Amino acid sequence: MPAPTAVELLWGTQQRARRGPKPALSLERIVGEAIALADAEGLANLSMQRLAERLGFTKMSLYRYVPGKAELTALMLDTAIGTPPAPTPDWRAGLQIWADTIFARYSTHPWTIDLTTGQRHVGPNELGWMETALTALAGTGLTGSERLDTIVLLNGHVRSLVEQLAPPNASPDTYSTQLAETMAEVGHLYPAATAAFAEEATAGHTGNALQFGIDRILDGLAVLITQRGT
Repeated sequence: MPAPTAVELLWGTQQRARRGPKPALSLERIVGEAIALADAEGLANLSMQRLAERLGFTKMSLYRYVPGKAELTALMLDTAIGTPPAPTPDWRAGLQIWADTIFARYSTHPWTIDLTTGQRHVGPNELGWMETALTALAGTGLTGSERLDTIVLLNGHVRSLVEQLAPPNASPDTYSTQLAETMAEVGHLYPAATAAFAEEATAGHTGNALQFGIDRILDGLAVLITQRGT
């Protein structure tokens, strides 16, 4: 029997053997352990050999379930981002929930950012995220191209913040401490930055770049949707 392709594995269309002993492993277990490894050590440290060792099997035994790392990472991505939130009748509320939820998924598994670039095989969960956002925008008067561009815009904002706020082996607290120490030493050379940080501190809260960006994107969409309705 030929090795299953990424599409067959993602969509569950590969032919399965009907006879023989119960498999010692399962595709679900392999993918789950691969996700745990990537979460702990990063995608760069994921290999079929490392994964086999964690599972307590030989590398060759993994190839009975998934033919290679490319197919494995495709399954990891679709599993890690999970199913999208349910559509809502209000387009703005729906896109807000959509953006908040995908931000949480990306933040939990930052390595997924690297897997959602370039040409790739799209699985049912990833396609489901697109379907949910498009459903939220149905009836708004936006064209198909504009609805797709809205997804790119929102997703790009979310992805950018995940990359900035969740760098490998760093914590937001460490970054904030280092920035504060730097500004204490050289802040006089950067008066605009010093004034902005001082105003933020006086207000008693830190900024929320995620929500600020989402609001501005949705505000712009609201104007366009209103124009289309007139």
